[in-house]
Amino acid sequence: MLTSAQTRSIDPLISDGGAAGYLSPAYTESLAELGSPLALPRSGSWLLRRPVAPGISDAMGPYPLFCCRDWRALGADLDELAAAGARADVAADAPVSAVVVTDPFADCEPALLAAAFRDRAVAFKEHFVADLSRPLSSFVSAHHRRYARRDNLTVEVCTAPLRWLDDWCALYQNLCARHGIRGIPALSRAAFRRQLAVPGLLVFRASLGDDTLGMVLWYRQGDVAYYHLAAYSDEGYRQRASFPLFWLAFEQLAAAGVQWAALGGGPSSGASAGQGTDGLVRFKRGWSTGIRTTYLCGRIFRAETYRALARERGFEESRYFPAYRQGELA
Repeated sequence: MLTSAQTRSIDPLISDGGAAGYLSPAYTESLAELGSPLALPRSGSWLLRRPVAPGISDAMGPYPLFCCRDWRALGADLDELAAAGARADVAADAPVSAVVVTDPFADCEPALLAAAFRDRAVAFKEHFVADLSRPLSSFVSAHHRRYARRDNLTVEVCTAPLRWLDDWCALYQNLCARHGIRGIPALSRAAFRRQLAVPGLLVFRASLGDDTLGMVLWYRQGDVAYYHLAAYSDEGYRQRASFPLFWLAFEQLAAAGVQWAALGGGPSSGASAGQGTDGLVRFKRGWSTGIRTTYLCGRIFRAETYRALARERGFEESRYFPAYRQGELA
């Protein structure tokens, strides 16, 4: 569907795993505006410590997904934080709680999550995934295949992502304005400058003449590539630039030996997510071969402080986790 002149191989850009993508310390550091990185050394994962009140902090998983090198070691990391929270001499420095949304490709059973996150471990969202070992024509919908044939557009791999920082930030500002994005997802230019340098990043760009119409960012971790973000200009939406960009990404990822593409979920949570009619859901479903479940998980490390914060803010009986953050802009 794309001529060889319109593509460039991602082989030199691909990471073979290791500390790449969401597992990379560089990715967590890119979110420094949300909190300070807190390493979980046994499991090879990261949290972000964020202030709750003067002298009090809690922790959250990196946005959008919490990934681990070794899920079976995660419980020991969290037990250590809980032990610190119980010691009078260090309790003030320990986070009150931690909350994460797990990787849909987490190598663990729900029971392991429930043991590590003993205060909350519930199914959260269904994420669409694509098995790239299958021929694209065997599962990409006819609608998506038709719109991927946009011969008037140039689609390419960006071999020097930071060169396109200004274009990306302009596209992302357009996305935020169109959809009213605020809070955690409204990342800054400084955050994106760091994210465009994270190991495992892959960037695909669509253009018409000299104008950038859209860009899609992926992170590769081993045999999984995670769809991170995409943004388009108004003309990019009119030209349906997302379709040839995703086709190119799938072709290149498959050629580089990536088996799975993780496409994220839709705006609805729970079992109905894969059956929704939202435009984003329809788009992702048309590229997918199945779904996997993510889990919302939480652990309380300082129970008395947690209860006091929830009571002070009027959410003592809330099922929201952490209760004291209910109503905050996500």
